[in-house]
Amino acid sequence: MTDADLIAAMIARAEAAIAAHAEELTALDQAVGDGDHGLNMARGFKALAEAAPEIVALPFGAALQKAGMTLVMKVGGASGPLYGSALMAMGKAATNAPRDAASAAALLAAGIAAIKARGKSDVGAKTMLDALAPVEAALAAGGGAAEARAAAAAGLEATRAMRATKGRAAFLGERSIGHLDPGARSSALLVDVVCDVAEGL
Repeated sequence: MTDADLIAAMIARAEAAIAAHAEELTALDQAVGDGDHGLNMARGFKALAEAAPEIVALPFGAALQKAGMTLVMKVGGASGPLYGSALMAMGKAATNAPRDAASAAALLAAGIAAIKARGKSDVGAKTMLDALAPVEAALAAGGGAAEARAAAAAGLEATRAMRATKGRAAFLGERSIGHLDPGARSSALLVDVVCDVAEGL
């Protein structure tokens, strides 16, 4: 599978996964946010799919940067700038698609650093970082797709017991406890997509 094929498959599967779970993401966001995460994400990934022919024609790093810019422009709320910043940082760090756990971990680490900087947040604040950081750790330890999926799922579930300290959910204080973070859920969905594609390599 070429890098172009890889990106095309990830975009198509990501759009399908987000669209299939848009109502779930909306329901999660209605509990702790303003209820638009599912709609915003679905709109952004639809735009990404529409831009796919232009994106896949680019070298791998440039393609990630273009995908990131598309999400920044098309996804509303906080998630667009956060996901977009992550992809743009990953694109700047990449020369070609990672083919092993160590290089995938390094790429994800660049994206996580961008999310932390853009969102002024860290692990434990009940955000997408709580799903993504464990995946980076699992990959850095040599884990594969199964370990990455499990890490994302465990990180997502851990947000249920957390008190939000960032984003709109932070205004709920103690009432944010007991709910899954919608950004962590969409992150876990996207981790599943990447793992699905990687397993097909």
